[in-house]
Amino acid sequence: MKIGVFTPVFGTLTFEALLDAVVALQHVRMLELGTGGWPGQDHLDVDGLLANEGKAREYRQRITDAGLGISALSCHGNPLHPDAARAGADDATFRKTVRLADRLEVPVVITFSGCPGDSAGAHHPNWVTTPWPPEYLEILDWQWEQRALPYWTEAARFAADHGVKVALEPHPGFLVYNVETALKLRRAAGPNLGVNFDPSHFYWQGMEPAATIDALGDAIFHVHAKDVALHARNIAINGVLDVKTYRRVNERSWLFRSVGWGHDELEWKRIVSALRLAGYDSVMSIEHEDALASVDEGLRSAVGLLQRVLLTEPPVEAWWT
Repeated sequence: MKIGVFTPVFGTLTFEALLDAVVALQHVRMLELGTGGWPGQDHLDVDGLLANEGKAREYRQRITDAGLGISALSCHGNPLHPDAARAGADDATFRKTVRLADRLEVPVVITFSGCPGDSAGAHHPNWVTTPWPPEYLEILDWQWEQRALPYWTEAARFAADHGVKVALEPHPGFLVYNVETALKLRRAAGPNLGVNFDPSHFYWQGMEPAATIDALGDAIFHVHAKDVALHARNIAINGVLDVKTYRRVNERSWLFRSVGWGHDELEWKRIVSALRLAGYDSVMSIEHEDALASVDEGLRSAVGLLQRVLLTEPPVEAWWT
């Protein structure tokens, strides 16, 4: 497996400075580039690269010349949003990103599953988390049958036609947020739709990453390396559902952290082992969202831990001897 980095963390840098910063990290070999949506597109011009094949070749060559590659293009958005304009914009970004991935020979496009409203006349997304009162299940059935299944069945086929896989990142607030919902959508949309596995989103919901990796198996197309710290006392009082701003660090039940600052090295070895047993041998892309560490501190800490884990982890065959 290779170590990569999700580049929005370098959003203030030029493309040339981004390459220099990543090379300086050492041991990082792959870039996950934002193409719009919530990640933005700080380090590439989607429309420009699509309009000029020569510029696209030059862009990729500059990355190659720096000793790097591209693991994925990411356009996290909500193409199921009840506001037609917002849904349309995110859908357009997704389709441009798929076409650009095809042109740049990038294997995976990452986004969210999205979340519709409660009906055709809704204005805001409605994430259902309880089966009672019974109208919630009616909403959920409508969301899946009328919005998610038709959209993603066609969208996955569109991506397949361009030789690109779609990795949906399970995330609370959207229809796909755990193993069950990810596999439900995959069964309907087909094997070209899988997941971007981010253990931080599973930990705070009470899931065990190694078990979820085993359950997802070959549906894992890409991996984010991001940790989360759980505040035991706050959870004991308020549980894990927490809508307080991330700025209220001490009051929250959980907080995103750099790799190794929420769970120790042994736990990350379990994650890497589970990924290898599931047949995943691609990239672990570091996503820095740590409010308690600078970008430099967070990235260097994550790279150091992942390098040790990936270098010391025995091959899968050794587990059977």
